[in-house]
Amino acid sequence: MINNQFILNKFGFLGEDFSKELNKHAVITDIKAKTEIIREGQKNKFVPFLIKGSIKVFTLNDGRELIYYYIRMNDSCLMTFSSIFTDCVSRVYAVAEEDSEVLLIPVSVVHEWLIKFPEINKLFYNEYDKRFSDIMNMVNDAVFHRLDKRVVNYIKQQILITGNNPVKLTHREIASNLGTSREVVSRVLKKVENEGELIQTKEGIKIPVNENVRQD
Repeated sequence: MINNQFILNKFGFLGEDFSKELNKHAVITDIKAKTEIIREGQKNKFVPFLIKGSIKVFTLNDGRELIYYYIRMNDSCLMTFSSIFTDCVSRVYAVAEEDSEVLLIPVSVVHEWLIKFPEINKLFYNEYDKRFSDIMNMVNDAVFHRLDKRVVNYIKQQILITGNNPVKLTHREIASNLGTSREVVSRVLKKVENEGELIQTKEGIKIPVNENVRQD
C-alpha cells in the first residue's frame, strides 16, 4: 500500500476509486542526493510526485545551469507533465538535491486518468500555477536584481528547501546555479559577509537569525 497520508493529502479529493487505481499503477522509489533523474532529450515514462526531499529542474547552456524551479514535498514537475501532451521528450534536466522519495505514475496511465477522472486536471492546474510563479520569480531575479541580491536570495531559498541554517553550499555550486563564475561568487560572498547579511563557516553559509530567510 502506498503512503496513505500522502495519497490523502494529495489525491483525497478524487475519491476512493482513484486511490485504488493509484495503488494499482503507481510505484514509489528512493533517489539518492545528486542523482540525475532525467536529462534533456530523454523520453518521459513517468509523471513524478515528490513525497519528501527536493528536486532541481534546470536547463544547460554552454555547461552553465539555468534553474527553472525546485520541486518540493507534495509537488510535481510541470515540465514533465506538459511533455506528455506532445512527444514525451524532456526539455529539462532534473536532479535530486537531497535524498528523496518519489511517487511515479506511468505516462500512459495519466492519459487514461485525464478522461476517467477529469477532476485530476485541478491538481495539474495548481501545479502549473506554482511552477509558473517560480519561473516568473527566477526571471525577475535575473533581470532586475544585482548579483549580490541573487546570491543572497539563492542561499535563503536553499535554507528554506533543506531546513538547514547554515546550509552546505560550495562557491562553485552557487556559481553554476546562477550562471556565473566561482571567482565572481567568492567576491560577492565576501562583500555580502562584510555587510553582515551572511556568515561563512566550516559548517556552511549561514543567514543570521535577525535576517528574514524568506526569499525576496
